[in-house]
Amino acid sequence: GDWAGGERGLAALPGREQEFRDGVDKAIVYAKASRCPLLHTMAGLWPEGRDKEAGERVYFDNLRWAADRMAGAGLTAVIEPINTRDIPGYFLNYTAQAMRIIERVGRPNLKLQLDLYHVQIMEGDLAAKVRALAGHYPHVQIAGNPGRHEPDVGEIHYPFIFDLLDEIGYQGWIGCEYRPKGDTLAGLGWAKKYGIGL
Repeated sequence: GDWAGGERGLAALPGREQEFRDGVDKAIVYAKASRCPLLHTMAGLWPEGRDKEAGERVYFDNLRWAADRMAGAGLTAVIEPINTRDIPGYFLNYTAQAMRIIERVGRPNLKLQLDLYHVQIMEGDLAAKVRALAGHYPHVQIAGNPGRHEPDVGEIHYPFIFDLLDEIGYQGWIGCEYRPKGDTLAGLGWAKKYGIGL
């Protein structure tokens, strides 16, 4: 979709199926070239008041097609619930909704991208979610809340979450998706205590 024009993905949008599929094929080429094993398939924005049933049908079909296409390239598709404050109208907002979709699509290479910032805003109870969803997410994203700034500021106690991820045997990446309060390099100082240097 047209990110600069305000679009946030196409996977659930009726009438945009071919554009979605063309985008997946292009993304597979980039993923293979950069050795990236995961591709985030963004659902898109859904008009307020419009029945989501048509979008769900398109979403299921597109995800099934994308997962099959990515499987041939050895890739995994991920879907991410996004909060309604940062992206109003986004089609996918809750982990339970995402898990229902993953189960219904029924492809082993369709997984959850667990963005703890979004989950905190929409659902809270992060420790329970990290435990209950273990094995379903190959990628975790972090940011401080409120403000989506550095993860060492705000209401989420990431040292506890990191210990919990270790405890359950999480083997995937932890990505930092946040807006630095100031200078980017200075804002990475929080990572030093985890042995991450620049």
